[in-house]
Amino acid sequence: MLPSWLSSGGSDEQQKAAIHAVLGTALRAPLMDDQEEAVFACGCFWGAEKGFWRLPGVVSTAVGYAGGTVENPSYNQVCSGRTGHTEVVRVVWSTPAIDFSDLLKLFWECHDPTQGNRQGNDTGSQYRSAIYTTTEQQLLLANASKEAYQGELNQRGFGPITTEILADQQFFFAEEYHQQYLAKPGSRPYCSAMPTQALLADFSGATYKLPNKVWENYDWSIQHCVLRGDNSPIPKH
Repeated sequence: MLPSWLSSGGSDEQQKAAIHAVLGTALRAPLMDDQEEAVFACGCFWGAEKGFWRLPGVVSTAVGYAGGTVENPSYNQVCSGRTGHTEVVRVVWSTPAIDFSDLLKLFWECHDPTQGNRQGNDTGSQYRSAIYTTTEQQLLLANASKEAYQGELNQRGFGPITTEILADQQFFFAEEYHQQYLAKPGSRPYCSAMPTQALLADFSGATYKLPNKVWENYDWSIQHCVLRGDNSPIPKH
């Protein structure tokens, strides 16, 4: 059974066919004892999802909508800006293989969290930056990492972080054609993220598990770095 905060969404046919196009895992599988999940918003969810699915230790990713007030919103409804949702990526990971700290590092570095209701050329509340946690420890780490990253941004002349950090926000799966969009034939390569090139170092409570070699696969000085990388997961060793 899915957690109470996680919407089943979609038709029965879509639910049965919901297999990750790259990782081959079921998008709606219940969590195992050694897995956790969280939801991230960092601009257009196409590029954001690819950034996360490539991390070693990530079990599954899915794009959707969260942070709003309407049940089971459609893409068109969310794009209207009237539902209050933002485009998000739900990430499920293996806790022995990767830590929430690693996911936070990718999150902060892969976009500009100071832009408010915007990311690059995409404007509107549906493109706001957000972290929606599912455990108390995640919430503590998210806020601690935000404080640390603000310090890095200050040194580069950026303004205050506008990222929304909340616990247990209901997630609604986006339409099937959005899932792992950038890995599908005929997709239009697109990513609205504008990385600041500031890196997240150590912060209170951080227990990074991924080696530096993994992060060499992301070069935030290259415009739309995520689009230029392979679709396949990055080897940990």
